Amino acid sequence: MTWHHTTVVAVRRDGQVAIAADGQVTYSDTILKHTARKIRRMYHDRVLAGFAGAVADAQALADRFEAKLEATNGNLRRAAVEFAKEWRTDRVLRRLEAMMIVADREDLLLVSGDGNVIEPDDNVLAIGSGGAYAAAAARALMRHTLLTAREIAMEAMRIAAELCIYTNDKVYCECIE
Repeated sequence: MTWHHTTVVAVRRDGQVAIAADGQVTYSDTILKHTARKIRRMYHDRVLAGFAGAVADAQALADRFEAKLEATNGNLRRAAVEFAKEWRTDRVLRRLEAMMIVADREDLLLVSGDGNVIEPDDNVLAIGSGGAYAAAAARALMRHTLLTAREIAMEAMRIAAELCIYTNDKVYCECIE
């Protein structure tokens, strides 16, 4: 599946997790907005979620995921698995076109509508149209610099914006330390 409309990257390093996303919203070949916020704080600001895909779909998924977090008392891993099962089997949810990265102090996970909950091997995740560019940049920065998670996420987004036409350089970043 190819997702347009956004790029989201997440990095975990030295007890800090950062999720950064660009602000561009496109419709076909037109840029509608430059400064959209695609990251949401959840469960008493202990969880971050970044979304790629259709805005209404991402909002619906965020609301449902937040309900799962509440039901599991903030257990991110359990909430993600339960949510992925529901997303895959629910007739309405499975039609939604979005992906999400969720993170807290212990876990960094990609959650998708095909039932996947994926934890990265290298503390880097990225989704969206510029996701491959952002992930490659973040991995290189993780291996060859001492930058913080936030600095890596921001720089990876800047690099993705130089390469992907659906990614802009109006980057928003949220961190948990």
